Amino acid sequence: MLRKYFLLFILITIAGKATSQELAATVSIQSSKVENQVDPKTFVQLQTQLKDFLNQRKWSPDAFGNEEKIDCSFYITIESVLSPGVYEAKLSVVSNRPVYNSNYSTPILNMQDPNFTFKYQLSQPIEFNENKVQGTDALEANLTATLAYYVYVILGLDYDSYALKAGSPFFAKALNVVYNAPEASGINGWKSYDGQRNRYILIDNLTKSSMDKIHEVIYSYYREGLDQMSAKFIPARTIILNALISMQEVQEANTNTMIVPILLQGKSIELMGIFENADKEMKKQVVNTMAVIDVANLNKYKEKLE
Repeated sequence: MLRKYFLLFILITIAGKATSQELAATVSIQSSKVENQVDPKTFVQLQTQLKDFLNQRKWSPDAFGNEEKIDCSFYITIESVLSPGVYEAKLSVVSNRPVYNSNYSTPILNMQDPNFTFKYQLSQPIEFNENKVQGTDALEANLTATLAYYVYVILGLDYDSYALKAGSPFFAKALNVVYNAPEASGINGWKSYDGQRNRYILIDNLTKSSMDKIHEVIYSYYREGLDQMSAKFIPARTIILNALISMQEVQEANTNTMIVPILLQGKSIELMGIFENADKEMKKQVVNTMAVIDVANLNKYKEKLE
């Protein structure tokens, strides 16, 4: 069964056009902070290798057409050189999803990961084995383990947005990476106690049964909401509001949740556009809801919707 059998609006025939690869990923490495300490060819080569790793590897059992490839970006900022070939970095991961019958792409994941330490040297192979995530060198393995983890999260969210809980197999793969993650001095982000926002907490939010509602929220927001706005704007807008209210319920029931803020990252402009012409009562409900789940942008919502 092809990945998006449920997408009747895809105007291509998968058989004959399908490719194995799922991602249309870009990779950008910013190394200005260490440019005098490292051979400049190192990060040029690494960028090329990581792009090939992400785009040429088969990450799922399904066939993807070119039009179905997931648009995503990986931004790596090298902060310092810890030792020869070992780098402390920050990682930003962004993925987008097209909205049916429009030219608009909506952000589905916008994640900032400040705990990305890895080892890389010229001509080092970029390898990942989900059955041996920790590899033979923990710091080398942390490079591909971290990227593979985010690929599985990207796939899981994308699948979830087209069919209810369809992303579960990919979230399980991401959880496997967490459970078998490389361990060494300087490697962080894989344990529950590695700060308030980390890889462990994110995938825990996406896999534990007490937060099943979040998968209903994702499906409702994207498939029943955004995808229907061109044909049934008013009902679709109501569905999106109900999805936001459900996010509030998840947030209030799980005080340490990380997934709700992640899902809302980069959504303020989108949401203000959706509700700017709503009636006064609906606008009030939106503002009250965002006062709980998107406090950082509350003033923007008030300015636009009150």
